Amino acid sequence: MAKTHTVRFAGKGGTGIHTAVPGGNRMSGRAAIRTALVAAVLLLAVSCVHAKPLEILTSFYPAYVSTLNVVGDTPGVEVACLTPSLVGCLHDYQLVPGDMRKIAGADIFVANGAGMETFIGKALKQSPSLKLVDASREIKPAFRDNPHIWVSISGAIRQVKNIAGGLAEADPERAGLYQNNAAAYVAKLEALRSEMHAALDGFKSRDIITFHEAFPYFAEEFGLNIAGVIEREPGSEPNAKELAEIIETVKKLKVHALFAEPQYPAKIAEVIERETGVPVRILDPAVSGPRNPAAARDSYLAAMRKNLDVLRKALSE
Repeated sequence: MAKTHTVRFAGKGGTGIHTAVPGGNRMSGRAAIRTALVAAVLLLAVSCVHAKPLEILTSFYPAYVSTLNVVGDTPGVEVACLTPSLVGCLHDYQLVPGDMRKIAGADIFVANGAGMETFIGKALKQSPSLKLVDASREIKPAFRDNPHIWVSISGAIRQVKNIAGGLAEADPERAGLYQNNAAAYVAKLEALRSEMHAALDGFKSRDIITFHEAFPYFAEEFGLNIAGVIEREPGSEPNAKELAEIIETVKKLKVHALFAEPQYPAKIAEVIERETGVPVRILDPAVSGPRNPAAARDSYLAAMRKNLDVLRKALSE
């Protein structure tokens, strides 16, 4: 009977035994150890590949906040925001090289949609394997060329549901977690919407003037009338005639609510304040805030509650 040689080796799966038979397919003890080490390294490499987190990139802050709430504490998923807070809304935003690198490294891209991200075609062309989630899918804009759907709480609810559905399609293994997290966040939004209706529905004064066209959806939801817009787009100041018309509107309607936004300078609003005596207050479209996920998750709720306090005071005067 041929002699056999038994070699014990340690690998990722535990201790193994190799038996070599002289005259057959011989494998020395050292060869067996090398084979085991190679197998262990390959197994570790495969494990590292599977351990790579799912990278979700959002276009701007409102989409970031909604996506954070949908993802929640789901393991193996990371959420990032493409643009810095100072950008605010993405009106005519142009991608920079750093943005393209972020997009190339992402697995899923969450966009507000409704025409907000004019660069989305370029991004998908550069990264054809990128999965796109459109937060405004099947939401027909109530106002022509106005993508500020999230400023209405009802619009935000629909977008959260769209994000959850889109992520579930793109990542079916975690679909249940996304849907459960979305349902919990929607419940908070619905409670806030009811709270705001209860506080605002009784005011007789409904006329407000806003800084730019971010608030039509919000005004429609709470029965407010936007009597004038100080700037229709950030950085596009009204001319002398338009400014005079706004001042006349404020005086004629006896508007008590003149609102600027925290993300933009309020110099024109201050001119109107001097001419009419109507104080300038801050109404926040929730396009900026903390980037830390724990703090950012509740930032939309906090911004809307602050808006409620501001409106309640303004409309009661």
